[in-house]
Amino acid sequence: MKKYSRFFTAAALAALTVSCSKGFMDGAFMAPGSNMYEMADAGMPDPSEGDSFDQIVENPFIKVSEQPSSSFSIDADGAAYAYARRCLSRGVMPSPDAIRTEEFLNYFTFDYPSPTGDETLAVNAEIGDCPWTEGHKLLRIGLKGKELSASETPAANFIFLIDTSGSMSGDDRIELLKSGLCNLVDEMRPTDRVAIITYSGSVKRVLESTLAKDASKIKKAIKSLLASGSTAGGQAMKMAYDEAVEHYIKGGNNRIIMCTDGDFNVGVTSTEALVEMVESYLDKGIYLSIMGFGTGNYADARMESLSNHGNGTYNYIDCEEEMMKVFVHERSRFVSVANDTKVQVVFTENVDSYRLIGYENRVMSSDDFENDKKDAGEVGAGQTITALYELIPAETYTQHANAALIEVRYKKALGEESRSLEVNTGIPAVSGFKPSAEFGFAAGIAAFALTLRDSEYKGSASLDMAYDLIKPAEKPAGGVDPLGLRRSLLDLVSKAKGIKY
Repeated sequence: MKKYSRFFTAAALAALTVSCSKGFMDGAFMAPGSNMYEMADAGMPDPSEGDSFDQIVENPFIKVSEQPSSSFSIDADGAAYAYARRCLSRGVMPSPDAIRTEEFLNYFTFDYPSPTGDETLAVNAEIGDCPWTEGHKLLRIGLKGKELSASETPAANFIFLIDTSGSMSGDDRIELLKSGLCNLVDEMRPTDRVAIITYSGSVKRVLESTLAKDASKIKKAIKSLLASGSTAGGQAMKMAYDEAVEHYIKGGNNRIIMCTDGDFNVGVTSTEALVEMVESYLDKGIYLSIMGFGTGNYADARMESLSNHGNGTYNYIDCEEEMMKVFVHERSRFVSVANDTKVQVVFTENVDSYRLIGYENRVMSSDDFENDKKDAGEVGAGQTITALYELIPAETYTQHANAALIEVRYKKALGEESRSLEVNTGIPAVSGFKPSAEFGFAAGIAAFALTLRDSEYKGSASLDMAYDLIKPAEKPAGGVDPLGLRRSLLDLVSKAKGIKY
């Protein structure tokens, strides 16, 4: 077999883009048997070598008798799933620390009930058997943000903050980004605004804030972008926030969209200093969303931290179709309908122990849950959020009796007092109970992530189990999967099986 160099050629990267795009649209993403990503010799260098992630220490089981309540901030990101997809598509397993289970779950849209009345968020929950540990149960918590009509969607004030340093050069980075941004401009309303700031060795305002009705001017600026030089990200972020303040739209969607591989090496470079800068603008209602690109020097830990502290979301862009997903098909998610969203679960005596699956860096204390000044995650318009707990029932638990009280706190707008939603859920009877298809889908995603991580809590979870759990929900009700992402997930599980075994 022919030896491969560490870096793909431009032609190979272009093929990656074409294949990914085709797969999303026809549901055949990385179909089993395809040789597009046939593994090279065992000695092939890992293309993700050099990427950096924070260590994940999985949440342990906690005794209800010692700590009956569990609180966490929601996480609306999907970066970890897309990054893992890219690694698997290249024939290598992703780093265990790249597998954030909550981002695997929240990459997908679930068929959940919409909010009613004057609420902009809805909550639902159910308990069923845990597939990977006999006798254990799974608690699935689902949230859904209100969908907005065109007339309800606020005007946008977008500042594209674009990394044009040398590390962003390539068909899978700057060229992919340019294509996606042009597609987004086509979807914007004439009264929306766009500004472009770039940074490499220096910082430059390529396009002053411009109305989207002048699409040709905006696209010309986008297409002119070239990647070279070092990376002065900190200075550029300050300029982007200044631009957002100058053209601030009251009641609008004021958002910086940062596109980068996260490799800052000039000026302000520490994550702590950058987080401090980002947080200083929170009370002004300016959001920060981050789009990550590339492998080899990818700084995941920095980008996740910045988006968490910037009231935004974090996505990883591995192909053209992912750009379309984030910037076009799911563009409504750039509008936050539930701010500082937190979840608290209070377990009853019918539960012996519990473990929150994922959300390791989002766990918070009960005091923080009650504190309206404590920052938490945002839910976009029409977006769904899913969380899972693995439960060990008490030896003498009562069938159908309440197992947990779930409370969700959120704000309709930043700075307001939080609103509260509550739902009770019980452990169902042992016989005759069949959980929803979405329960099985969530369990399948979790089994996939636990297996990729080789988690100490995976029990009997396997890639075969993940496939079998996901398969029945391949075609969900409600038209929640128009891009065929669930079909692509099945193919990705099969791809992982071919690599792992």
